[in-house]
Amino acid sequence: MSLILLLLCIVLLIPIMRTSGICAGIFKAPVLCFLWLTKHTVDSAQLSAPEVVTGTYNGSVTISCQYSLQFKEYTKYWCKGQVYELCTIIVKTPKVRQNDRSSIVDDKEAGVFTVTMTLLQKTDEDMYWCVIARHGRNIFSRVRLLVSDTVTTPLTTTQINSFLILEQEQTSWWAALRWILFILMLCCLASTHIIVWWTKAEKKIPFFIKTQT
Repeated sequence: MSLILLLLCIVLLIPIMRTSGICAGIFKAPVLCFLWLTKHTVDSAQLSAPEVVTGTYNGSVTISCQYSLQFKEYTKYWCKGQVYELCTIIVKTPKVRQNDRSSIVDDKEAGVFTVTMTLLQKTDEDMYWCVIARHGRNIFSRVRLLVSDTVTTPLTTTQINSFLILEQEQTSWWAALRWILFILMLCCLASTHIIVWWTKAEKKIPFFIKTQT
């Protein structure tokens, strides 16, 4: 429903910006914003990863990100951050790369790239993202990494659900912020239309008076 309303707003803005003489560059703004708002949509059939992974302090953890073979030649990377758009890249293909404690290996035949993190610290506990870089929009899947001080057992369904609820609460503000920014941009465009119309109207009034005299 929100997608339909967004498209409707853009369509309604077309005659407004044409009549007000606003340049085509400004018209591109809502289109670009629309792409920005919708690019986070992920097709789970193209990329999948475990939702929650648990490792031990000073231990290691391995995360497998499964992808469709149509993306085997694309660059893959592993990044860290609560919000995907602001995440920091940790390791990246195309070659087997590693930093001090993290490495990534891409098995193109199996359609899976694997990330290994060693010497885990409490500061490593965060949201991470398996990402396939491509033109247009990237494909990504989030993974919550937990670091425990003791040997861990597999998480129960209840524990996983609680973590997922927490993740949704932490990231929902970013989704709301995108829509707020878009609405503000629409308001700015409408205000610009009113100002341009008012300016043109003021210029026409003296000319009309002069022709009458």
